[in-house]
Amino acid sequence: MLRRLLVWLALVLAPLAGAGIAAAHQQKIAISTISLNPRSGMIEIVHQVPVHDAEHALTAQGTVNPDIIGDPKSREAFAAYVTRRFLLEVDGTTVTPAYVGSEITGGSLWVYQEVPAPAEGAGAALRFNSQILTDVWARQENRVNIGGGTQVNTFIFHAGDAPADAPLTR
Repeated sequence: MLRRLLVWLALVLAPLAGAGIAAAHQQKIAISTISLNPRSGMIEIVHQVPVHDAEHALTAQGTVNPDIIGDPKSREAFAAYVTRRFLLEVDGTTVTPAYVGSEITGGSLWVYQEVPAPAEGAGAALRFNSQILTDVWARQENRVNIGGGTQVNTFIFHAGDAPADAPLTR
């Protein structure tokens, strides 16, 4: 009787566990943060993308068996993609932030960029748009946080959205 109950319970719970795993794979969200580092005089841009989503994007672009975690070439290919899909203007001038590097933490790929801050630093006019992965999934959501600490403004982008404007904050 107990054995029959355990088998029944396993059959009922197995699809639920599989659904949770499937939902955890493609998160379809990327988070970018733009902040001023007053010590270095740089505007720092940090992008966080789920590794699984990054690998799917590389597959969609024709990479065979991408491995973001184990293959530095796959990781760098996706980091280059991220930098192409993120627009940044500072005080009306389109800038190309320098690529600083990338790393894997938990299930996320972190991509780091920076660009010199204008003389006024905080208060500079930013225009930005994150279209990371919107060419892969129509339902992709990209959040861009401006600032740090308790002073953060969040903007949400989807495929084809226009750029947003905000002042640079610390």
